[in-house]
Amino acid sequence: MSRATVSTGARLHVGFQNLSLARSRLYGGIGIALEEPRVSVIARSADTVIADDPLAGSYATRACDVLDVPGVELGLEEELPRHVGLGSGTQLALSTLAATARAHDLEVSLRELAPEMGRGGRSGVGVATFEGGGFVVDAGHPTTRFTTEPPIEGDWTVPPVVARHDLPSEWRFLVVVPNGDPGRSGEDEDESLRAVIERADPAVADEIAGVITRKLLPAATEGRLEAFGEAIAEIGRKNGSWYTDAQGGVFRPPAGALVEALERCHVLSGVGQSSWGPVVYGLTDRAHAEEAVAAAENALERCGLEGRIVLSAATSTGARIRTDDPE
Repeated sequence: MSRATVSTGARLHVGFQNLSLARSRLYGGIGIALEEPRVSVIARSADTVIADDPLAGSYATRACDVLDVPGVELGLEEELPRHVGLGSGTQLALSTLAATARAHDLEVSLRELAPEMGRGGRSGVGVATFEGGGFVVDAGHPTTRFTTEPPIEGDWTVPPVVARHDLPSEWRFLVVVPNGDPGRSGEDEDESLRAVIERADPAVADEIAGVITRKLLPAATEGRLEAFGEAIAEIGRKNGSWYTDAQGGVFRPPAGALVEALERCHVLSGVGQSSWGPVVYGLTDRAHAEEAVAAAENALERCGLEGRIVLSAATSTGARIRTDDPE
């Protein structure tokens, strides 16, 4: 019986390049692969699907169908907080697919099969960071493919990566996960995003394009922390202007209060909300990490919230996949 272990970090989703139907390409995700927190799964080949976690079990069943294998025994060693803006769905789905394939001694293209797992339909950031880590920008989809109804699952390809950079090893991302209602996912997310797209201001996309080309990419290439932070914060706020009606403000409560509190901390830059939140992040360096964590603790207390605080480097590698000798 073969056994495979797959472990991968969370991702931050800074935002999209465009959500307006008036421009030629739609979406275009911008994101960052984190070393922590992580999801880790162990898979053993089996004759049926065995999994204690219901969501992992549903992905395992789907993976077995996609790979045309009889079954897998799947266990979760580490879990990402779900539906909070850290990419838990994509990372668990791809980890399950990769582990199931390895447990059955199969070599597959995870990028090609991701749509069959229901992932990569809009943003390609989750797939790209699983593959190779880093700071990534994807190409999005041709706007002509947009429909008011969601496409049939699997009827798309994952957007290609148009820019990828390793970020300096001394950089640290402060990740604050407040306790509260989860962000949108599934059909609720689809419905909200379609409503946003149908009325999105195309001028915002033009502004974001300027920030990416003149600020973000040069800063990533040259490893300039402050400039990179300023660029992702600006992109996050411009994305938030598209979502104001859908989420009750530029940032979704309680993320807005946390962003405001963390912006007062002089060792943090690039403060923003990841995806639909409620995760809030900021950028600092190793030398100021303790001060950043203290600021996050104070921000949670000031906002009357409890939550988890993680300090993580950006990872320059993708998922760790290990196959053990057959038992």
